[in-house]
Amino acid sequence: MIRHGILGLLIASALPLQAQDLVFSPGILANEITNISAAGESVWVGPYMNVSHDGGETWLAANVDSLRGFANSIYSIEVKGQEIWGGLGDSYVRSGSEGQTQTIHEIRGLLHSSDGGNTWDYFSYLPPIDTDPVTTGILDTPDDTLITYGSVTLSTLPITVSARTPPWDISFDPVNETLWIAGELAGIRRSPDFGRTWERVVLPPDTTKYLAPELGYDFPFAAQPVGIAPEQFRGFNFMAFAVLVDNTGTVWAGTAGGLNRSVDGGIRWHHYTIDDGLLGNWIISIEEQPRGTQPPAIWATNWLGIGGNQRLGVSVTRDGGLSFETALQGERCYDFGFDGPRVYVACDRGLYRSTDDGYTFLLENDFVDRRDPSRSIRPGAAVYAVEVVGNTVWVGSEDGLFKSLDHGNSWQIYRTAVPLDPSDLPPIVPRERVPRVSAYAYPNPFSPSSDRLTRLRFDLSNPEAVTIRIFDFGMNLVREIFFSEGSAGANEVAWDGTDKGGVRLANGTYFYAILSQEDTFWGKILIID
Repeated sequence: MIRHGILGLLIASALPLQAQDLVFSPGILANEITNISAAGESVWVGPYMNVSHDGGETWLAANVDSLRGFANSIYSIEVKGQEIWGGLGDSYVRSGSEGQTQTIHEIRGLLHSSDGGNTWDYFSYLPPIDTDPVTTGILDTPDDTLITYGSVTLSTLPITVSARTPPWDISFDPVNETLWIAGELAGIRRSPDFGRTWERVVLPPDTTKYLAPELGYDFPFAAQPVGIAPEQFRGFNFMAFAVLVDNTGTVWAGTAGGLNRSVDGGIRWHHYTIDDGLLGNWIISIEEQPRGTQPPAIWATNWLGIGGNQRLGVSVTRDGGLSFETALQGERCYDFGFDGPRVYVACDRGLYRSTDDGYTFLLENDFVDRRDPSRSIRPGAAVYAVEVVGNTVWVGSEDGLFKSLDHGNSWQIYRTAVPLDPSDLPPIVPRERVPRVSAYAYPNPFSPSSDRLTRLRFDLSNPEAVTIRIFDFGMNLVREIFFSEGSAGANEVAWDGTDKGGVRLANGTYFYAILSQEDTFWGKILIID
């Protein structure tokens, strides 16, 4: 099922959005933080475009039509000074004829702000309905079956639907004022005029190490072959997942078939694979490590692409692609952050830290809030994003956002703060999905083996100690937790699903009572393991 939004069908070019201002948010709007980008004192996080201008003390949300009601989410963020770009996407589950399911990601457009996020423009991903010489969509029209590259005309498959074309990555080149996106089957595309018109970028076929227009290559340029046997298909390098314009102006593109480098704005390309020292050919993230007067070191995550002899891990080139070094073999990683010789890598198992330019790493996966030791990240939570700005390290995980002011030695944790009274929510949140309650637990239902912890949230009128009692379905007391640090306002207490003897409880319905001097809050938790 392909879902086309009415807004996308009607808008052929960038139009100002209504209710553009940033609005107050009680905190981050989701615990699963997939993207982080920062500039100066401001840090932006996905999936719903939250921003803090004061180190996380207060939060705002971008109140824009394409995000309101959580209709879409942010798949990529690029912040360059006052210029902010957000790649919008969505996903749905498709069922196969044999009962298997597949999550399909699709593009929903782009957001752009040129004033630090105060006002926004929306750019449709669809081509104009009528002929329009001024604008083009990110996707193609059905008759876009040819593309000129140098002296040859290549046949190509037009990408006309949104499925499998999400904006996985964005890079803005402020020197040439060129915007680049990596859009899976849509490949690498660039806009020379701030998103108004788009051009397809030709990358080398899988077996080609160098591509230049004067060489006269002739091949089908398509990431989705038509009439070509799978064993003869050589277009995995056309499926793009990452793009970076580094501080020297070099363009790097990561695909399902390798890493690509261009020093002339995306015309000629060098193509690197496991044969050149990479661990795996599927590249989903590329970042640069500044090195003063030296060229930047370019880091890339390596996943398992098509073919044998591939491994998970990360690769780095310090000499512009002449050679590659590898690290963290066997680890599935997502993002990088840098502070001089310090290298941070976001991975499934946690955050890897290095103090020697990435030659040795230590794993950090026990994140505890330095202000409140009772607050911690769920054990085993994957880390998806990392950003370093000034002395601050920001890290996004599947269980919250956290920051460090001392190179990762201690942490401060931020988690979504859905208020008990939904009238305090920003307009972006669909309030009909957030009832007014006296207390709630999340996640709920709760799986102790995978979720590890459920958190009970409640408000107190005054600072005081509280007692939390857990009862089974027969109202037998199975656990009592004394919380001595209750503060006025919102509070959270974590429970690991065990009884007073530390034994994991059986599946079923459990009740909790939160007892303070003024109130008793009741709720229900369902354990499913």
